[in-house]
Amino acid sequence: MRVDHMALSAASLLGAAVLGALSSEERRVLERKLKKERKKEERKRLREAGVAMAQSSLARRSGAQLALDYLCGWAQKRENWRFQKTRQTWLLLHMYDCDEVPDEHFPALLAYLEGLRGRARELTVQKAEALMRELDEEGPGADPRLLEKTQRIRQVLQLLS
Repeated sequence: MRVDHMALSAASLLGAAVLGALSSEERRVLERKLKKERKKEERKRLREAGVAMAQSSLARRSGAQLALDYLCGWAQKRENWRFQKTRQTWLLLHMYDCDEVPDEHFPALLAYLEGLRGRARELTVQKAEALMRELDEEGPGADPRLLEKTQRIRQVLQLLS
């Protein structure tokens, strides 16, 4: 690894000199800032050299895929599964949409909801009841997607109420 002394900024030199006199939290914050600065300089250098930094959208997994992977990991009870608030939130927001949460994943989602506690459980029940009232007011529709959504709402209410 070659160190480019020209790329070192005054801030990073000052940071290296002061690093020993800082608390562990201050040191961590400073190191993160320095790392960010180094990345920024590297991107600038690559951009000037004409190297395109194309990030494939396929390389990044969508929120839907991440949430479904999270759910499958929970269902399989892997040792490395851990709670992730953003994944749970995504699942709770999209659980009635058959396109977002396919039918093959819905039973696992119901099992996951069974363990829901506290405010998340209360809000899920409240939202399901509000959606049910809204759908009842609209009356029976011929839209099969609406029927699937209604069916899912009923299952969630039956489970959590």
